[in-house]
Amino acid sequence: MDELYARYAEETGISPERLRRAVADVGADLGMHPLAPLELGRISEAEWGARVRAALRARHPGLDLGAARLERFGEQWLGGRPGNPVMAAVVRAVRAAGHPVGLLTNNVPEWEGHWRRITAPAGRFDAVVDSCRVGVRKPDPAVFRIAAAASPTARHVLVDDLPENCAAAAAAGWRTVCFRDDAQASGELSALLGIPLPGPGTLPAAGTLPATGPLTSGRAGRTP
Repeated sequence: MDELYARYAEETGISPERLRRAVADVGADLGMHPLAPLELGRISEAEWGARVRAALRARHPGLDLGAARLERFGEQWLGGRPGNPVMAAVVRAVRAAGHPVGLLTNNVPEWEGHWRRITAPAGRFDAVVDSCRVGVRKPDPAVFRIAAAASPTARHVLVDDLPENCAAAAAAGWRTVCFRDDAQASGELSALLGIPLPGPGTLPAAGTLPATGPLTSGRAGRTP
C-alpha cells in the first residue's frame, strides 16, 4: 500500500495522511468504516470522489486538487499498476497441485476491470466473493461464511495483508497467512499446504505452470 500512496502523492500532490483523513471524514459522515461506502457499493465512485474532494477542501482550503481525478479514483489509484508476479506464480502452483483457489476481496463496482487485469496472471479463480456484490466486507464474520459456501472445499486458507482480516478468518476457523512480503507469504503457505511453492528468485520459466487455476486470497486491487 505504501507504494500506491507514494505514487498517488507524486501524481496529485495529496499526501497519504491528507488522503486518509479525507476518506475517514467521508466514512464518518455516513456512519461507516472509512472504506465501507465504496466497498459495500452504497455510493458510486463518482459520489464518493466528490465527497472526498469536499473533505479535502474543508481541511485544506489552499490545496491544489487539479491533478486529482477523485471522481474516477480507481483509474488513478490502480491504472497501470502491475500485478505481483511472485504471488501469481504461487497461485498457479497451488492450483496445479490440485487445490481450488478463490478470491475474497473488498472492492468497488467500478474497479472490477482494474482488479481483473491485475490478477489475470494468476489465472481463473474457482470462486470470487466481492464485497460490493455480496453486501458484506472483511473482516465481518458473515463474509467468511459466504466465501465458504461458495468454495468447493471444506477447509480454507486466507492470504491477506491486513491483520484484522486474518484475525477474523482465524476466528471463523480458517488458516491464515498474513502477507508481509513475497518470500514470507510463499514460505508460510508452502508449509501449510505441504507443497513446494515458488518465491522471489525462484520463479519458474514462462510456460512451466498452467495459466489457469488459482487459494483463497484477499489481495487484489486495493482500496486506499
